[in-house]
Amino acid sequence: MTVPAQGSSRSRYAVYGLCVLIVAYVLAFIDRQILNLLVEPLKHDLGLSDLQVSLLQGPAFGLCLALAGLPIGRLVDTHRRVTVLAIGVAVWSLMAAGCGLAPSYAMLLACRIGVGTGEAAMTPSAYSLIGDWFSPKRQGVAAGFYSMGAYVGGGLALILGGVLLKALPASDGMAAWRLAFIATAAAGIPVALWVATLCEPSRSDPSPSKTPPSWREARTWFAGAGGRGALAVNTAVTFAAMASYAISAWTPSALIRAFHLAPHAVGLRFGLTMITAGVAGSLSAGFIGDALRARGVRDGRLWALGLAAMAAIPLAASATRAASPDLTFILLWPLIFLVTMAVGCGPASLQEITPVRMRGLQHALAVLAVNLFGLGLGPPVVAAITDLVLHDDVRVGHALAMAAPVMLALSATCALQGRAVYRRALPVDA
Repeated sequence: MTVPAQGSSRSRYAVYGLCVLIVAYVLAFIDRQILNLLVEPLKHDLGLSDLQVSLLQGPAFGLCLALAGLPIGRLVDTHRRVTVLAIGVAVWSLMAAGCGLAPSYAMLLACRIGVGTGEAAMTPSAYSLIGDWFSPKRQGVAAGFYSMGAYVGGGLALILGGVLLKALPASDGMAAWRLAFIATAAAGIPVALWVATLCEPSRSDPSPSKTPPSWREARTWFAGAGGRGALAVNTAVTFAAMASYAISAWTPSALIRAFHLAPHAVGLRFGLTMITAGVAGSLSAGFIGDALRARGVRDGRLWALGLAAMAAIPLAASATRAASPDLTFILLWPLIFLVTMAVGCGPASLQEITPVRMRGLQHALAVLAVNLFGLGLGPPVVAAITDLVLHDDVRVGHALAMAAPVMLALSATCALQGRAVYRRALPVDA
């Protein structure tokens, strides 16, 4: 099966395909982030510290997602992308269900590694497909719509996790948090089958060679101006993602511990905040980036990234130290909006400077950076400050307010300082 060749039919199919990718991405983030609301019962049942939980949230998941992304990115450039993605969806869903059945911390750690390995197929496959479904002028908007799936999924994970913790009774000795893992993973196989029905688009490679790029060709490109531009983008996005993952991982616990709120109440409010602010920030990144490029601002996407990260710094320093939960939620909305906008500027920036034949590998490298350092270090840094510096798990919100502003300042600096190398990496006619 192939994508329709005619203009209007092709456009409609591109939108349909994008919707399927968004659903899969929402599911990925539900399975990835439901753990964030289950921290307290999970710690109680398994006798874990914040640092041990942070390994589940970050390194155990992110390291394998990052490392598996490199060979999978190569598969994306050389094989049928919808098949690669469908297998990935099935794998991470089965592993997410395994998290609920894990009898020990070691097994839970192993299952989180499995979730990360399966999810490594998501982003390289999706951005490669988007690159062939949509014209260059629509890359930012299409990427923005796709990226919003992360925030819809992250928000739904909190909302569903809270609802399930409250509604699901323990069954045959199985704790409610275990049932929550299994229940949210149940949609995985139907979504995997749906992804498998997508038509594989023709690769929009203008070069005469239709063979995949060799490793030598890839190394040559990454060693040149293109690679330096990609490094600037990836570094800026990674620091912004580090702040984003830290905020999403520890804000629920900060609210529960400081204000003695029920998990389901935190899940509902924080989940809705994540969805509305995240979607708004993600779409704004796409529209603003495309608008700046249309006006001839060649480095407009990096301007938007850097300024959004800079504006988020005072909010990150104050949101989780506020005197009341209501004030915390008031500050969280613009904070998440700006951080999401910063992260959301990255994919379209990479699409602009990356040759079509290398997009799978390029986005795999971006996934590696974001997950190895962003997800791998963001939550553990906050946990380490809480356990080793403050020595008080009730003050996890203070630890977050100390760490996140530094991460955002580094992101803004990398974006604004990297504009010159990014401009040199753009194609001459871009």
